Amino acid sequence: MRGIIFDMDGVLIDAMPFHAEAMKIAIKEETNYEIDKKIVYQLEGMPSNNLVKEIFKKYNINKELDQELIEKISERKKQLFKEIEDTHLIEGVPDLIKMLNECKCLKAIVTGAAKKEIELTIDKMIGLKNFDVVVSGEDVEAGKPNSDPFVVALQKMNIKSSECIVVENAPLGVEAANKAGIRCILTLNNTPLDISTDFNNIISKETQIFRDTKSTTDFLRKWCCNN
Repeated sequence: MRGIIFDMDGVLIDAMPFHAEAMKIAIKEETNYEIDKKIVYQLEGMPSNNLVKEIFKKYNINKELDQELIEKISERKKQLFKEIEDTHLIEGVPDLIKMLNECKCLKAIVTGAAKKEIELTIDKMIGLKNFDVVVSGEDVEAGKPNSDPFVVALQKMNIKSSECIVVENAPLGVEAANKAGIRCILTLNNTPLDISTDFNNIISKETQIFRDTKSTTDFLRKWCCNN
């Protein structure tokens, strides 16, 4: 049996625009710094607290960053996200999951999001029962770009890295899959990231890139169901 590991935001769920906007507002409120929302896409996959640390580092924000401020920004970001989000499934996801269910392909979600957020979002929109394994940001000590999230998923799926493929939309996810020795395909959907610059040196010439999740259907069916 083969398996497919999906990232959640930007691959299954169209939530990234709201995550990026919420983080931009939260950082502005606490520091008066304006960040480019693109950085949230570049660092997608990190747990929220680590994301705040990286944003401070990359923007060289001149404000003392302690654990209290990190958690304050993270909590404010979560609050803002709940207020502004209007998330929905990305086009083609229901048909893709239905097709994979019919051929009994193993399916996992690996994301930096909190377990409660995953369970509420996925169960509401498509059903947790459609996935064999879920790995959240709380299930590993080191999230993406570390390989741990994907290694844990492989262990729970009880398959080898050669029997699995990852569907990602973010640089850190691709990097983590590479470190775990798992083949990765890229689906762009509505990302503002640029292939030639934001994914520089982490994707090879053999990496298959799809314009959206819907267009991965035939490829994933042949890869997982015809073997």
